[in-house]
Amino acid sequence: MEHQMTSARLVLLGLSYRTAPIALREQLSCSLDSLPPNWQTADNRFAAIQELAILSTCNRTELIARVNCPGLDAHTLLADLLAMMKGVDKATFDEHLYLHTGLNAAEHLCRVAAGLDSQILGEPQILGQVTNAFMAATAAKTIGPALTELFRTAIRCGKRARSETAISQNPVSTSSMAVAQAEAILGDLAQRQHLIIGAGEMGHLALKVLRARGAVNIALANRSRARAEALAAEDGLPVYGLDELATAVSQTDVVISATSATTPLLTRQLIETVMQQRPERPLILIDIAVPRDIDPTVRQIENVHLFDADELKQSLDEALAARQREIPAIENIIKNELEILSATLRGLTVRPVIVDLRHKAESIRQQELDRTLRYLGDLDPATLAHIQHFSRALVNKLLHEPTLCLRDKAVDDKAAVYANTVRDLFGLNETTLTQNYD
Repeated sequence: MEHQMTSARLVLLGLSYRTAPIALREQLSCSLDSLPPNWQTADNRFAAIQELAILSTCNRTELIARVNCPGLDAHTLLADLLAMMKGVDKATFDEHLYLHTGLNAAEHLCRVAAGLDSQILGEPQILGQVTNAFMAATAAKTIGPALTELFRTAIRCGKRARSETAISQNPVSTSSMAVAQAEAILGDLAQRQHLIIGAGEMGHLALKVLRARGAVNIALANRSRARAEALAAEDGLPVYGLDELATAVSQTDVVISATSATTPLLTRQLIETVMQQRPERPLILIDIAVPRDIDPTVRQIENVHLFDADELKQSLDEALAARQREIPAIENIIKNELEILSATLRGLTVRPVIVDLRHKAESIRQQELDRTLRYLGDLDPATLAHIQHFSRALVNKLLHEPTLCLRDKAVDDKAAVYANTVRDLFGLNETTLTQNYD
């Protein structure tokens, strides 16, 4: 009987910030917990999904799977699964989806883990999210050898990108750059006093960056005191009104200002008054507002360091360019890792036939040994052990060369052909079909 290769292969279906608006991404955010307990048996189509993991972040939702669906294309299958999980009509999101198959799927996941597909190039958080997706699928027992190797490769790419290149070393957000400028002058900011003026999006981001750097002494100031108090409530941070800026700034080492005011909030007169009280203590003023919140002439005051949005943008452009220069090195890392993965996956193609071949050989060995022992009568333990050893050694010797040869052929694109030929030659399980991971 001639064996047919199945269409089992790696596939990745998803949508991201590149293809879908945030409202749709939020609507389709999901995890393996979104799957009903009987998801594979309730609909026979989903039984074709042999391995499954889900990567879901604020910027993307991706279903990574190994599927066997000769009668149904992978895009339709996984899109239907996503629609079922979220209880929405597939038509509402289908045009926003992308599909990668085989090693293209693996390359995409590697690029994601390395930060090359992030909204902010090289951002490090995504590697942890890919790792969490792998751990969740492992815990849920929805993945097997193919996706395990895929995720290990992607995670390794992400780690190597961060350890062997400078992709994550230069800050590329305005708030991160602002904090980096302050660190360049003051050193460690953890025990410094910080003031954020403005409780909008930029102020919120600045607060997150400072917390990430270990800062604990942070105060907030805002025109609407209630809004600042809402932002400060989680950590019990002190709050000031704009009429209290002189008091707030006098106690501060670093000021980050990001309001929508139309005229400067920190005037030269205010800063001069503050510095008269603390002439030897440096004051870092970072103005990320447009129009500016801080009078640019405060630069002329001794021990005052001012950075405005234009200066930060120039630094950001330089940092982004530095990250972009690392892309070729990371792509080489991914290329090398994919070559290893490709060989590993092809090895998985022949592993089942090697296992089946050895199982059949062992079954024959045991049958023939039992028949021989019936004629030999009672044997002493030492003689029986020698016979057992002889029969096992004979089988192992006979299978050694064919097994090595089959594994060697697995590095070739004809791995499945060799595997199916061995099944035909040795009459192995006719219903066991070879898997194609590429």
